[in-house]
Order: sequence, then C-alpha cells, then structure tokens
Amino acid sequence: MSKSIYAVYGAAGYGREVMPLVRAHLAKQGISNEQLVFVDDGSDAGTVNGHRVIPYAEFLDQPAACKYMTIAIAHNETRQRLTEKCLADGVLLSSVVAENAVVMDGVDCGAGMILSPFVTVTSNVKIGLGFHANIYSYVAHDSVIGDYVTFAPGVMCNGNVMIEDHAYLGTGVIIRQGEPGRPLVIGRGAVIGMGAVVTKNVAPGATVVGNPARPLEKR
Repeated sequence: MSKSIYAVYGAAGYGREVMPLVRAHLAKQGISNEQLVFVDDGSDAGTVNGHRVIPYAEFLDQPAACKYMTIAIAHNETRQRLTEKCLADGVLLSSVVAENAVVMDGVDCGAGMILSPFVTVTSNVKIGLGFHANIYSYVAHDSVIGDYVTFAPGVMCNGNVMIEDHAYLGTGVIIRQGEPGRPLVIGRGAVIGMGAVVTKNVAPGATVVGNPARPLEKR
C-alpha cells in the first residue's frame, strides 16, 4: 500500500510559517519530508523551502493510503470553501499545534486548527472549525470561538468571551473579559482593527478600531 501524503494548502507567507510546524509534528512520527508538500493552484514555484508545490488536482491524483491537509489560508471564507472541498474529496483535515504552544484542561477543538508558536489556550475553551491563532495570541478560560475565526499575532482574548463565526481580529487586539453567563460577544463576520481595545459587544459584520474600539467611520 502507498504511503500517506500530507500537505499545507497555501505556499504564500502564512503557509510558509505553518509548514515547519507540520514538518516537526510529522518528524516525531517518523514521516519523511518527501511525504509533505505544498498545495497551491496559483503558484508555479516548483519548490518552496525544500518542499514541492503542486496543484490541488495533482495532490488528489497522488497514490497514497490517505491524504491529509492543513489549510493555511488567512481569508476565512476561502478557508471554509477549501475545507468543504477537501472533505467532499475524501481529504482528511489535519490540525497543527506548535511544540511550545500551551493547551490546558477541558479544551474542545474543531478540525483544521492551527496554533502558531507561543499561543496559549487556557482551560474550558470551545473552538470551532478552522481556527487560526497566530504567534503570541491567547484565548482565556470559558471562551467560545466559532468556525473560521482568525487571530492575527498578539491577540489577547480574555475569559468569558464569545467570538462568532468568520470574525477577524487584527494584530494586538485586546478583548475585555466578560462575565459568567454574560460573555462579551463579537458578532459573526466582525473585523477588529489592529491594536483595538474591545470593551463591549461588537455587532455582526461591523468593523471597529481604536481604544476603546468604535465603529469605523465611512468616508
């Protein structure tokens, strides 16, 4: 039987950051670099950082016992579309957690999660599908993270916070702690600008910036 093949979807900036995490995880299982590739339909690079770059269709055609995919695409709607495409094609979603990331007790994680170096998820947190947490971010106790949520570097999500599907939190965002039974809520598809300090609920689809965070004024 052919060996399994593993891939990082996306050979651009974030994919190149995620690839070493996947490689280190697989090396612990004795899986060679030859079984690990980038998948990117928009690249003609051939190789990136020592790994082959192939189109998705070619990945599907590879003779393999199983096919595994870590989706390193920052755009959340694209991430959902690719997730659904992979699952429909029988490709298994693979999460990756950096060796120095910290995950504490009672954490329930959905498939396709990426926890970059120095990320912390504390106790009793629920995380949905396709969560991306970039370097130095954290999620504190009793928080709920929806599907396809993105944390840029250095996001500070304090306890008792609910972040709904497809929200994007920019670099250095700070979210005030909610209360038991009364979480601070960031609505579906909301965008929190870099460095914003969120002190109250954010409406679905809103873009907020500043300290304290306020809706972005249209010009």
